[in-house]
Amino acid sequence: MILEQDSITGVPNSAGTFRRLLQYLRPYRSKLILAFFILLVATATDVVQPLLIKIFIDQYLIPRHFPRVIMTELGALYLGLVILTAVLNVVQLLLFEVLALDIIQQLRIDLFDKAQEIALSFFDKTPVGVVVSRITNDTQSILEMFMTVLSTFVQNITILAGILIAMFALNAHLALYCLFLIPVIFGVMTLYRKVSAPVFHFARQQLALLNAKLNESLQGMAIIQSMRQEARMRQEFGQINNAYRRARYRNMQLNGLLLRPLNDVIYSLTLMFVLWYFGLSSFSHAVNIGVLYAFVTYLSRFFEPVNNMMQRLNFFQQAMVSAERVFQILDHKEMAPKTIGDTHPQISRGEVVFDDVSFSYDGSHDILQHISFTAHPGQTVAIVGHTGSGKSSIINLLMRFYPVERGHIWIDGTDLRMIPSYELRRKMGLVLQEPFLFYGDITSNIRLGNEFVSDDEVVDAARFVQADPFIRRLAGGYHAPIGERGATLSTGQRQLLSFARTMAIDPVILALDEATASVDTETEDAIQEALSQMRHGRTTIAIAHRLSTVQDADLILVLHHGKIVEQGTHQQLLAREGLYYKMYLLQQGQLA
Repeated sequence: MILEQDSITGVPNSAGTFRRLLQYLRPYRSKLILAFFILLVATATDVVQPLLIKIFIDQYLIPRHFPRVIMTELGALYLGLVILTAVLNVVQLLLFEVLALDIIQQLRIDLFDKAQEIALSFFDKTPVGVVVSRITNDTQSILEMFMTVLSTFVQNITILAGILIAMFALNAHLALYCLFLIPVIFGVMTLYRKVSAPVFHFARQQLALLNAKLNESLQGMAIIQSMRQEARMRQEFGQINNAYRRARYRNMQLNGLLLRPLNDVIYSLTLMFVLWYFGLSSFSHAVNIGVLYAFVTYLSRFFEPVNNMMQRLNFFQQAMVSAERVFQILDHKEMAPKTIGDTHPQISRGEVVFDDVSFSYDGSHDILQHISFTAHPGQTVAIVGHTGSGKSSIINLLMRFYPVERGHIWIDGTDLRMIPSYELRRKMGLVLQEPFLFYGDITSNIRLGNEFVSDDEVVDAARFVQADPFIRRLAGGYHAPIGERGATLSTGQRQLLSFARTMAIDPVILALDEATASVDTETEDAIQEALSQMRHGRTTIAIAHRLSTVQDADLILVLHHGKIVEQGTHQQLLAREGLYYKMYLLQQGQLA
């Protein structure tokens, strides 16, 4: 399996999770009270209806006395109660649905906001599809809980209370026997929750992995087809899909055994007992047919809300599992590095100093070891080395994607941790090897939400990096639409746009992570020409794979296994005939 397993496991604490979900109701307290009031009125009108039938049977049907006025009034009252109950149920259902949509909207906003602040290490370990599943599928399950389960439980518990009161009014002795049904039903619910929780949890995990596999497959479709991996991907997808199917099938088995069928058995046994009780009572005294009808009707209506709650218990259990997964994201402790202190230093000169910096992603294996160097304002410092030597980790720390826990990074004499995030993002520009474009148009991708960048500045930035000619050739020019990830553009064109995006904010410090590694020679020449202009007055930290692109750097750092083993200018390093010298000869084809 390529994907990591979903890291969230265990049976959720339903009580604590449910209480936490209810906290989302606080901003909508008035709407909730109105919905509950209408629900109670609808329940009362529903419970009263069998009593009218009892009155009709006992006082008019059995005596065969049918006064027209009273019959009309009684029929009109019954019909009015039926219509009123239906109208009130529609209104309360609509209120609960609107309430549920408001809550889930806020919950998804909270999740998305949290995802913007979580440390990148979380996304290093968690497949994107798993996170997407929690924000979409899991919140949808919670929506079902607020939309149907909450109102159903409140309504049916109210109906049960009303039915028990009516049953005690009809026959207190028999109603007392029926009270024993409550612990039996509660026991069935408790049993269902305990045995179904692991099943629901496993099903949610498999659904998350299913989304992760889909996300991975669709993004890597070109590689899959070119490397003829369709059969393997189908097999892996089929394994996850089959595991999800087995989990859902197990869920259906539990539902079939512990929900409606078991309740029907309990209802049938109870009905037999009630009929036996009235039959036995008929030997000693007359049985009122209206009372018998009303009691049997109430008994049927007693189990109807029980069945409704048992059916909704399925959704409730899914919602609790989903909520637990959602809250584990909201409770994730490892956040993106924050600013320390309340000062507001500014970046003006662009001096960068790494002072004895060591770093590890997993806490046990150091990727960087005792890194120290100084990039003076306006200088270009190039970082070279074999794959895995730690080059990109230097950029990650400089951009404060990960916290600096050992050593210090200073910018203009200020500790990196004390510089506000908005100042870092405003004064530092980053260009990655794989440019990322968003859905929109050319202008929005260059501006990227920075409203202080005018349309003229967007055009100036594009001209500066030699992107203006190809942009104007596009249909729509600077308003030409860009699909997801810029799939309709070439790699070189996407990279030029990412350069223009960086130049649009006029940064003081440039961080280039092999920015020219994936472009053709002609495009690289254009970028190098732009880079030579960009470096004037700016500090540049450039990771390079091709040594030919950094020969004019003021300082070249050679990394090997996380350590700086050589440093100097291009000519100085060649003269030493060390690791850099061997790398240079190898790239020039002069080393056998």
